[in-house]
This record gives sequence, C-alpha cells and structure tokens, in this order.
Amino acid sequence: MNINIITLGCSKNNVDSEVLASQFRQKGHTVFHNSVQENGIDWVVINTCSFIQDAKTQAIDEILLQLERKKQGFIKKVYVIGCLAQRYEDDLRESLPEIDGIFPFLQLNKLLDEPQFDLLHQTDRILSTPKHYAYLKISEGCDRQCSYCAIPLIRGKQVSKPIDMLVKETESLASQGVKEIMLIAQDLTAYGIDISQHRDLEKLLRKLAQVQGIEWIRMHYAYPINFPYEILDVMNEYSNICRYIDIPLQHISETVLKSMNRGGTPQQMYNLIERIRNKVPGIAIRSTLISGYPTETREHHKELLQFVKDIEFDRLGFFSYSQEEGTPAFPLGDPIKEREKNRRLEKLIATQEEISLKLNKQKVNSVMKVIVDDANRDYYIARSEFDSPDVDQNVLIRKKGLQGKLQTGEFYNVNIEKADMFDLYAKKI
Repeated sequence: MNINIITLGCSKNNVDSEVLASQFRQKGHTVFHNSVQENGIDWVVINTCSFIQDAKTQAIDEILLQLERKKQGFIKKVYVIGCLAQRYEDDLRESLPEIDGIFPFLQLNKLLDEPQFDLLHQTDRILSTPKHYAYLKISEGCDRQCSYCAIPLIRGKQVSKPIDMLVKETESLASQGVKEIMLIAQDLTAYGIDISQHRDLEKLLRKLAQVQGIEWIRMHYAYPINFPYEILDVMNEYSNICRYIDIPLQHISETVLKSMNRGGTPQQMYNLIERIRNKVPGIAIRSTLISGYPTETREHHKELLQFVKDIEFDRLGFFSYSQEEGTPAFPLGDPIKEREKNRRLEKLIATQEEISLKLNKQKVNSVMKVIVDDANRDYYIARSEFDSPDVDQNVLIRKKGLQGKLQTGEFYNVNIEKADMFDLYAKKI
C-alpha cells in the first residue's frame, strides 16, 4: 500500500512518525511524510497533538479534511494516532465514526499488526526532516506535575531510552548523512533517573559526542529545577556540542510559579541563567514563557516583562494560556479575557523583538560557521550553532556575487553583513 503519515504538533511526534514509517516500510509498504498528492494514497495516518486548544482544533480540522477526501474516493482509510487519540479516544469514536481506526500509544501494535511493538525502544527511522539533521528522543513521558500541563495525562510517567540504544540510533543516523542531532524529551533534565536513579544526561552527551559524523549536538527542553550543571563542562570539552540550550522557564513571578507547581524562586531563575552564561561564555539560551495564566495579575505581568528585559534571552517563545481539562489548574478557570491575554502577549513579543534586534546587530562583522538548510531565489537559508530548525532565526547568505553553488547540508564560514530582529544576512567567506 501507499501510506501517508501526516504529523502535527511537536518534534517528538515527528520522531514517532519516523519510527512508524520504518515499520511500515519493513512490511513492504511505500510511505510518505506529509504528502500533498491527491491520488494514489491508500491509508492516511494522522499523528495528532492535543497539548493546547489550538493544537486540538488543528487536529480535528485535519481529520475532517482527510475524511472528506476519503468520502470523495481519493483515499481508502483514515487512522488517527498520537496525543488526541490517547486523550479523547472515546469522544472521537462517538463523534466521528467514519474514522477507520483510533490508536492510543499502547495500541499502535494493532495498527502495525506487531504484538511486541514498543514505540520508544526503536532505533530504525525514515526521516521526515532534511537528511542532514534529525531529532533524537531520549525519553518519553514526564514525572513533573506542572499545573497547566496535560502531558503527564497523555504520555504518562517518564521512561528513558537506554544510552546504548541511543548511541546505536545516532550511529545509524550518522551513516545516513545526518550531521546535526537535537536531543528532545518532555524533561531532558531528568534523563536516566528512572533507569539508574541518577541524572545521566552528562554521560549520554559524552557518548553521543564521540559518534563519528555528528558535528552538532543541541539540547531542548531542560527543566530548570535540579539543572545538571555538569553538562556545561561537557559542552566546553566537546566542540560538537552546540553552545545552545533550551530551558522552558514559563514565568518569573513567585506567586505564579507556585500556582503552576513549577518549583523554584525568581532569584533561583536569575542565578541559573547567570551561572550558565558564566560557565559557557557566548551560549545561546532559548526559553518559553506563558502569558495569561489564571492567577497572573497585571503586576505579575510587569514582573515577567522586566525579567525579559533583564535577561535578554537569545531566543524566546511565548504561549497564551490554554485551559486544559484534567489538569490541576483547570478548576482555576480562565478568568483573563482574551483581549487582555493578547495585549500582554503582544507586549512581551514587542519587548523581545527589540532585544533580538539589539543582539543581532552586535553580530554584524563577525564570522560564523553555518549549515545550509535550504535556498530560495535570492538566498541560501542557513543556521548557526545558536539556532535550532523551525523555531529560531536563520542566517541568509546572498547568492548575488557568489562564486559557485552552496550545498544543502554542508557547513560554511560566513561574514555577517547586516541584521534585523528576525534574521542575519551574510556573505560566504
């Protein structure tokens, strides 16, 4: 059969889809990732997200679209997997009986007709990313109990993937031409604690840094409490570990943090950032913040805004609070009006844009090593070690006056000629 896997949501879903694609191909099927072809598809498998309301809406819209295509005869069967299937299986079966199969995580073996299938403990994948980079999911689930977050309800408790299995997977990726890997998990900080009762991220990094062919390793989603400072020593020791880390802080108000059940104090968060920057000079720190949490007052918002100004994050993403049933924060309601949420969010974004422009201008006339991801008519689209795919800014290398062509997936040294708040513009050296 021809099977099209449509992946919604986060990079962790991408990895799950890549594992499924490999399983389907081993059974003799032809697999596509996010194909847009109208004809010739037998099955569509929709890997869904349900982290926030917008993600749920997107998933339902995609399911309805594919069911309509099935009705019109373009495809034969529609299957739904992923977080929406895990969280709302009964609701989906009742409201959309036209779906041919709904498979929560522990039932994916039925979709594959493989009784012993275990999604996490697989090393074979068919990449959905460009061939020079890949995500490496090092654990599944989360033991944290953040009040706003439905992930523990959906994905369950943390289960870490053993180091030897991750090394094998990375070696396989390198043999396929992958040069950059992004470590992902719901909680990178706690990696290994369920296996050895120790936080083993440092040990894992040392092993991965020695895999031949991997030139960049970067880390996403490191929880700030009990941050493993020893990984900073490894970052300084190995040149192929990017000076980049993603630490989702979510807020800075002590009152809001307490209600969020995040742990820690404002001073601890300030100290964390300072210590990381002192230990690894020049490191790019990415974070995410939530605006409009139910207990957030205007004073708390001002406190968060000042935090953004004080820290001057290299990269910063924002979420507007989404009330999720089943979470500890659900009984708090959603008292802040949407207009006020948007006003606060826009103020945070505008502040960060000013900071981004300032930081980017400081990079003008500097030399950077970049990897080329893509190209358009006027520019090669590249990234530095300080930027992760899809979520961070680009380095745009102008084609005009360039001798020869640049190759996707190759590294080049460039000189930064100008900057705006979103991108850097460069000339190949």
